[in-house]
Amino acid sequence: MKSEWEFERGELLYDPATRKVGEYQDRAGPHAMLRPVGGGREWGADPTTLRTPTREERLSAEVKAVNARATARPA
Repeated sequence: MKSEWEFERGELLYDPATRKVGEYQDRAGPHAMLRPVGGGREWGADPTTLRTPTREERLSAEVKAVNARATARPA
């Protein structure tokens, strides 16, 4: 596990509290701010618990993002 200051914007991280993979955006107070792969609402995570996602976790998040885009209704 890295400290929050070692994360780079856009880096994929696994948040065990939510069981989600997210892209690191920035920090807000004591939290690391993550955004779902493919976009969406950010959430705050404890930076001390974040880790690099496994290959399977990363692939699952990427497939979910592609499926969401494919089934999105035009605006």
